Amino acid sequence: MLAGEPRSMKLLVVTLPHSNARYCVAMFSERSECLCAGLRAAFEWIGRAPALLVLDNATEAGRMVRGEVTESALFSLFRAHYRCASRYCNPYSGNEKGSVENAVGFLRRNLLVPEPSVSSLEELNALLRAGCDRVNASSRCRDGRPTSEALAEDLAAMLALPGVPFDAVRWVRARADKRGYVEACGNRYCAGPAWHGRELVVGLRADSVELLDGRGRLVARLARSWGEGETVRNPASLIPALVARPRAFGESTVRRDMPPELVSAMDRCGQADRRRALRAISRASEASGFGAACAAAARIFGSGRVPDDASCDLLARRIAGGAQEEGGGDLAVYDLVARGGEAR
Repeated sequence: MLAGEPRSMKLLVVTLPHSNARYCVAMFSERSECLCAGLRAAFEWIGRAPALLVLDNATEAGRMVRGEVTESALFSLFRAHYRCASRYCNPYSGNEKGSVENAVGFLRRNLLVPEPSVSSLEELNALLRAGCDRVNASSRCRDGRPTSEALAEDLAAMLALPGVPFDAVRWVRARADKRGYVEACGNRYCAGPAWHGRELVVGLRADSVELLDGRGRLVARLARSWGEGETVRNPASLIPALVARPRAFGESTVRRDMPPELVSAMDRCGQADRRRALRAISRASEASGFGAACAAAARIFGSGRVPDDASCDLLARRIAGGAQEEGGGDLAVYDLVARGGEAR
C-alpha cells in the first residue's frame, strides 16, 4: 500500500554469493532507467561495485538469443561507468543464478509479509534497507562463517565506486502538440504553450522527466508518471517562458494555478513589472515551491509593491516554513534584509 493505494511494484534483488549478503530495492518499473538507478542505489549501499554482474534474461539490461547477447544502450553505459563485466544466464535457467533466485523468495517472505503500508517509495526502500541489514547481520555464508566476516573478503575483491555517480537517464526526442504537451511512455508531459509544434529532447529518469530545447536548455522538469494515459504538468515550469514573453500571461494556463488576487494584480501590471514579478515567482518556486511563491507575490502586491527576487524569495521561504504573518505587516523589511540593512 503506497500512500493509501494498492500499487504493483518491482523488486530488484542483488546478492553477493560468496558472503551470502542480500540487498533489494523497490521500483515502479523494470525499464532500463529504473534498473540502472536501482543498481546504482545497491552499489552505493554496498560501498563498492562488483567486477562481474550475472543477470537473467532481462530485456532492459540485455537479452540472449541463440547464444548472442544484445545489451540495452543505457545499461552498456552503466557498465562502462562502473567498469563491470557482465554475463547473462540462459532463458528459464534459474539454476544458473541460484543465490539470487533463493534471495528473491527469502526477502519477499521476511520483508514484505505482511504487506507493508508506506507513504512513499523512499519510505518503502528505507524499510527494505533496514530489513536487509538485519538479515545480513544474522545470516551465515556457505562455510558457516558470519556473513559480515565473509563480506569483508567480497568488498576487497570488488571495485571502488567512481567519483561521480551514474546519471540513469534515457534520452528520446518528441514533438510538442498544439497545446505544448509531449508524449513519452504513454503519458503526456507539459512543456507549455510557447513550445507547441517544437521538437524537444526528453530525459526519462526513474523519478522525473526533463524537457530540453534543441540547445540543451531546460524547459521543464516534471515528476515521472508510471500510470497510463496520464497528464503531468508543473505550473512553475511554465513561468520561464512567460518571463521571456510576459504578454502571453493573459492566455497562459498557469493563471488557473494562481490565487485570483495575484492574477488580478498581474493583469494590471505593465510589461516590465509583470516580467519582474514572474521572474521573482520563478526563482522563489525553486526553493519554496510554486504555492508558497504565489502566496508571497500576492501578499507583496497587496502591500502596494511589485514583487522582486529578494523579497519574494524571503517571504516564500517563511510561508513554506509555516510562518504566519498577522495583521499585514510592513514587507519593506525584506528589502532591508536583502540589501544587508538593519531594521527596528
